[in-house]
Amino acid sequence: MTLMPSWVDGANAPDCPFPLNNLPYGVYSIEGGEPACCTAIGNYVLDLAQLQIGGLIDVGEEAIFSQNCLNQFMAMGQGSWDRVRQQLIELLNEKAVGSNKAAIEAAMTPLGQARMQMPFRVCEFTDFFSGRHHAENAGTMFRGRENALQPNWLHIPVGYNGRASTVVVSGTDIVRPQGQLKSPKHETPIFAPSRRLDIELEMGAVVGTSSTMGRPVSVDEADEMIFGYVIVNDWSARDIQAWEYQPLGPFQAKAFATSISPWIVSRAALEPFRVSTPDREKPLLSYLQENGPLLYDIDLEVAMQPDAADVETIISRTNYREMYYSAAQQLAHHSSSGCAMNCGDLLGSGTISGPDKSSLGSLLEISWGGKEPFTLNNGESRTFIEDGDRLTLRGHAQGNGYRIGFGECTATILPAIE
Repeated sequence: MTLMPSWVDGANAPDCPFPLNNLPYGVYSIEGGEPACCTAIGNYVLDLAQLQIGGLIDVGEEAIFSQNCLNQFMAMGQGSWDRVRQQLIELLNEKAVGSNKAAIEAAMTPLGQARMQMPFRVCEFTDFFSGRHHAENAGTMFRGRENALQPNWLHIPVGYNGRASTVVVSGTDIVRPQGQLKSPKHETPIFAPSRRLDIELEMGAVVGTSSTMGRPVSVDEADEMIFGYVIVNDWSARDIQAWEYQPLGPFQAKAFATSISPWIVSRAALEPFRVSTPDREKPLLSYLQENGPLLYDIDLEVAMQPDAADVETIISRTNYREMYYSAAQQLAHHSSSGCAMNCGDLLGSGTISGPDKSSLGSLLEISWGGKEPFTLNNGESRTFIEDGDRLTLRGHAQGNGYRIGFGECTATILPAIE
């Protein structure tokens, strides 16, 4: 697909993250105003509540975009998602009738003046472990190369249930967590701020429509339930994790914070970028098998900027297509026991690492467990995150003369509250 031209300023620039092809969903506010649902087009946030009140878009339910989250719209399903997207395309394309232009412009706010809010109310958060390069790297560090992957990994999307209460939108600063730390040199743990604070570069699938308890959904049904995707940084305290994760897995090491990008990019916008999951080393059971490509070609990068630095350093570049399991497979597996999936559920992909040093999605891998410090542009070195460091995750799908962006997923680490 090529660029869909729009009359909106900035929307046709090749490097604009928000062309007409995108139309992501978010929630914004301006000083003194109430939050409202919105989309992004060119250099602007477009208030969907104002368009609905003005009769320019018809959703079928009154004031659905005047909410402070997108959940009610998400729950309406694919038919409503498609109808709103088509109405917006008709209003914003370069051949649109000019009589509506003034009303649309009145609903626009420059991106720089909009304060982005959490786009949806997170019902539950599940984090998976579905990147093979990351799984093999972490397993090699902890168990040796010959036992890097656990026996179940090639058969099942491994995951754990995290905390919805601490999922926050980009721009929210993160306080360094505290917890029990146990050194191999000591017999007992101490309680102290984490010394090995890390990121995990992930994509997140946002569930729109719910399933029924007791009824598993197929991979195809799961794909249709997904409203869209966000960039996820699943912050991780590796030293807390190392002491607590056996035998049941991550707990406080992950519960303190998860950051997401402010815009939910719809499946419709990502449709041209579908790619297949990799060839299977072990055949998957029938309920996990796909009938078509369910991953996406999305370029991703991680930047780090210390408090004293004038510029950031790109420390990783990778791609979402590196995943071994798709979000639809993860969702189908999640429901396979009869677990009910709800509108607003967030599924983290797991850390997205590529095959080489420049494409690793966590500092655990980049510094190889802290043994190999890396150097930033200002000359400072790091193994893990220090107070004042700002981490920024970005991603986009690159089309023919246009790109589909998610907005930045960024946060600064603040000192622990002792």
